[in-house]
Amino acid sequence: MFYYIIALFVIALDQFTKWLIVKNFELGESVKVIEDFLYITSHRNRGAAWGILQGQMWFFYVITVIVIIGIIYYIQKAAKGKLLLGVSLGLMLGGAIGNFIDRVYRKEVVDFVNTYIFGYDFPVFNIADSALVIGVGLLMIQMLLEEREAKKKEKSYGENGTHHS
Repeated sequence: MFYYIIALFVIALDQFTKWLIVKNFELGESVKVIEDFLYITSHRNRGAAWGILQGQMWFFYVITVIVIIGIIYYIQKAAKGKLLLGVSLGLMLGGAIGNFIDRVYRKEVVDFVNTYIFGYDFPVFNIADSALVIGVGLLMIQMLLEEREAKKKEKSYGENGTHHS
C-alpha cells in the first residue's frame, strides 16, 4: 500500500505543478530561477524524451498501459519486504501515470523544468519525468545490491564446502 501512496503523491504533485504552469504561464514563457542553470519554462511535448516519436499518441497509450500493468504486477509479486524496490516502482508508477494523464486529456505533456547542465540546454522536463528517472536509478541500485548479495552467498557456500559445482 505504501508504494501506491508514493505513486499517488507523485501524480498529485505532477498534476498540480502542471496546472500551475498552464494557468500562470504563456506557452514559451520562461522565468529565471538560477541564471544559466535553472529556469521555469512553459513547454509542451507531443512525443517522448528529447521530443522523439512526436504525435504517436496511440503508441504511448498502449505502451504506458502495458508499463503500468507490469509495474503493478511487479509491486504485488516482488516488492514485499524490499523497500528500495517498492519505492522505485512507486516512483515509476506515479511518473508513468502522471504523463499518461496529460496525453489522454491534453494530447500533449506539459513540461517546465528547464536546465542548463555544463552549458548544455537539457530538454525541458516535469515532475513525472523526474520520478521516472529517480525510480529507474533506484531500481538499478536494487539490482546491483541483489547481485552483490547473490555473489556473497555463492562465495560463502563455496567456503563452507557445501557448494558443489
